[in-house]
Amino acid sequence: MDKMKRARLMLAIVAFGLLVSGVTIWPATWELELLVDSIWGPGPSSGVMHGFVLRVIEAVDYVGAEYPFLFYAGDWLAFAMIVLAILFYGARRDPVRNVWIVQCGLIMCVLIPVLAGICVPLRGLPLRWFWVDTAFAPAAGIPLWIALRDIRRVEKQAGAY
Repeated sequence: MDKMKRARLMLAIVAFGLLVSGVTIWPATWELELLVDSIWGPGPSSGVMHGFVLRVIEAVDYVGAEYPFLFYAGDWLAFAMIVLAILFYGARRDPVRNVWIVQCGLIMCVLIPVLAGICVPLRGLPLRWFWVDTAFAPAAGIPLWIALRDIRRVEKQAGAY
């Protein structure tokens, strides 16, 4: 595959992941219930992670009923994810000129475990949750690294490096 085409594909993959992450914030309770039914089935908690997810569902339902305005922060988080998706998708127009977006994305991927390492214990989340959050780093970092490598090769071939 042509290096520029592959770089554009990698940026589209990252943009799609960010878009999906953004829009899936709103049906969170339904998604969590689907996760529980798919992995553990109906019934009482059968482990730490199962118990934690059931507790999250309970908390989301309670907050939604009693303090729905707190979800406004989640609305803005969804907005930010969608805006980042637009940014990465837009970088496809000229990946060489927009290489800074790819580099910024890679820096963000490096910072994911740092934030998770601070916030997981701070918020009293199960330690396993660190690995759930950290999984997003390679999910975006690998395609971004491939895109950066291909962009650098195109720059070198063009003598612009």
